[in-house]
Amino acid sequence: MSEHDEPTSGTAQDPAPQEQPQPEHGEQVSTGAAPGANVETTVVPDAAIPELVIISGMSGAGRSTAAKCLEDLGWFVVDNLPPALIPTMVELGARSQGNVARIAVVVDVRGRRFFDNLRESLADLESKHVTRRIVFLESSDEALVRRFESVRRPHPLQGDGRIVDGIAAERELLRELRGDADLVIDTSSLNVHELRAKMDAQFAGEEEPELRATVMSFGFKYGLPVDADLVVDMRFLPNPHWVPELRPFTGLNEEVSNYVFSQPGAKEFLDRYTELLQLIAAGYRREGKRYVTIAVGCTGGKHRSVATSEKLAARLASQGVETVVVHRDMGRE
Repeated sequence: MSEHDEPTSGTAQDPAPQEQPQPEHGEQVSTGAAPGANVETTVVPDAAIPELVIISGMSGAGRSTAAKCLEDLGWFVVDNLPPALIPTMVELGARSQGNVARIAVVVDVRGRRFFDNLRESLADLESKHVTRRIVFLESSDEALVRRFESVRRPHPLQGDGRIVDGIAAERELLRELRGDADLVIDTSSLNVHELRAKMDAQFAGEEEPELRATVMSFGFKYGLPVDADLVVDMRFLPNPHWVPELRPFTGLNEEVSNYVFSQPGAKEFLDRYTELLQLIAAGYRREGKRYVTIAVGCTGGKHRSVATSEKLAARLASQGVETVVVHRDMGRE
């Protein structure tokens, strides 16, 4: 999956400057006339401030692919921009008089000063009421090692050590940013086209919904999804695997679903967990979080988790939450 390796530079150029400099949020601009002369001033309205997406994450996890996807969707993309220059980039976009309404900035980490600059930039953007989101590309150590070895390139932080040393150092440096991310995408088992589909699902809409949810079924024996915000364990219900006539089917089968939700506590759990999600979703909206991944697990990710994911997604959709269902491990057995 070579397109998931280090992002290429130069995906976009700076927007052309205007003849008269425009101010950032609400600032007046001097026209250079003599003091006391009757001159007009220009004010940049809130509507002129572009929307901002910051793309970061592990080297080799697909930053360049994610950036290219946004570029194809009409975003103005700047690759490998130093974090300290992000507010300047937003200011230039505001001066474009609406020609640059959406900016995506790809940032990577080369040292600890990165985070000092990024924190300062994010605080500056917040004070100017800039709508910003952070997309974090994650991947397992095994997948990252495989990708770097396939292109015979060193990890940017490995120095004189091994690739795994560079990955460990970068993961530690990025830990805080990952925790602040609005959207985490695990690309460990994704190809380029699947990653693009995920980005399209999140950013291709004409209007931004209040909240988007991904409901993902999985099998505990294959490991927890690393990009899960909430995890549900359905192993408290009897396993249809031990019912011979149901074993060959999946939770998408009506008979399997009926069996799962005929068990004591199944419907009650679904009702109460849906109510709990309403409370959580309201809090996410207040905090400006627009994406949530709900992982629903059972032993193998084939029966109980699949059936529950389908029901839960239908409940969320009926409440106005834009919902995508993913069955991570169905078919692996």
